[in-house]
Amino acid sequence: MYLLYSIVTVVVLVIASPYFLYQALRHRKYIGSLQERLGLLPASINPAGEPSIWIHAVSVGEVLSARPLFAALRARHPHVRLLLSTTTRTGQGVARQQDVDAVFYFPFDWTFAARRTLDVVKPRLFVMVETEIWPNLLRECRRRGIRTAMVNGRISYRSYPRYRLIRPFIRRVLADVDRFCAQGDETARRLADLGVDPARVTVTGSLKFDALDATPARGGERVLRYFRLSPGRPVIVAGSTMSGEEEPVIRAFNRVRAVGGNPLLVVAPRHPERFDEAHRICVAHGLDTMRRSELPIDAEPRADAVVLDTIGELASLYQVATVVFVGGSLVPAGGHNILEPALYGKPVVFGPHMQNFREIAATFVSNDAAVQVRSTGELEETLLDLVGDPVRRARVGAAARALVEANRGATVRTMAAIADLLPASDRGAVVRPFRVVH
Repeated sequence: MYLLYSIVTVVVLVIASPYFLYQALRHRKYIGSLQERLGLLPASINPAGEPSIWIHAVSVGEVLSARPLFAALRARHPHVRLLLSTTTRTGQGVARQQDVDAVFYFPFDWTFAARRTLDVVKPRLFVMVETEIWPNLLRECRRRGIRTAMVNGRISYRSYPRYRLIRPFIRRVLADVDRFCAQGDETARRLADLGVDPARVTVTGSLKFDALDATPARGGERVLRYFRLSPGRPVIVAGSTMSGEEEPVIRAFNRVRAVGGNPLLVVAPRHPERFDEAHRICVAHGLDTMRRSELPIDAEPRADAVVLDTIGELASLYQVATVVFVGGSLVPAGGHNILEPALYGKPVVFGPHMQNFREIAATFVSNDAAVQVRSTGELEETLLDLVGDPVRRARVGAAARALVEANRGATVRTMAAIADLLPASDRGAVVRPFRVVH
């Protein structure tokens, strides 16, 4: 099965090679990272060849979620080298801002690449953030006696059916993971159904709640200097939008604009390669549009819309929002993180497709701490109502902030759950299994 898996990954890579070539030539992706992806890491990653803790976070969201874990591991293991890998280029940029000893690209999941990487990194513990299941790497960790853990674990609605189709194989792969720290009960149940011993699963809650303290810390005040807004000017922030979502957001914004008040729309596409497309869409719909990178500092944007064409500024920019729409939810993309605007007590609106954040979304909606719309027409009515109703905005925003505060503590529970994978002197915290605060 492992041989078949490796063959399939090679075939998929060959088939997808025209896409990767296009991305490399058009957006400069993957250039310069191939050596590391093949396991050829520079000696500077671990120059003394000392044991380390290796954390893997796919991209920006996972890196930001894991920030409190970096701090906790650093505090508990101050003399152990802390190494961080990512898969994406944007993730690399954010990773290099964290308190870790070195950052590198995650290797292709081929045995030779995994072995080369492990030879340099020499981890005593390998930690996967969210859902990162790499059969060959995990098998090689088991062979070398390297302990492994999945933290902030989530088996998404899309991944789950695919894993069930290959349940005999995935059961073998998951057996190589020593500890699972799940975000919620649903993921815990899915892991059990896939063959994981429930004794190796602990529901710790989501690290995203704890990570919110750190999100605006770096450069947060600087981005606000580009948005010196007049008192009372409404601001609709559409965060992490996907293809097909800008148009309905603009239609809703135009209804708000028709009422008056000189509102501002901030559109933040999820992927950098869509910055230009989002700008074209705004202009095509008649909006006077500027890019964030074009704004003068310490001035008010003299435009109807601003496209956020920068990385790492969205979380801080939520502070100036009147209402927030979180993208990936009007189209079937599974939704995106709603916790960052909730931290600032902002009313959050999202669409029907929140499968990747099902438990968090359901908790917010049931506590009147967010609004879920079922159609683009309902989005228009909801944004119009929230912009015009300060009492409702304050009530929804306050409930959102209260839920964030009530759900903190995943870092402590995660560190307790993985304590026995680390030196015995680090044990002692109490693990609270299969429980998450709602």
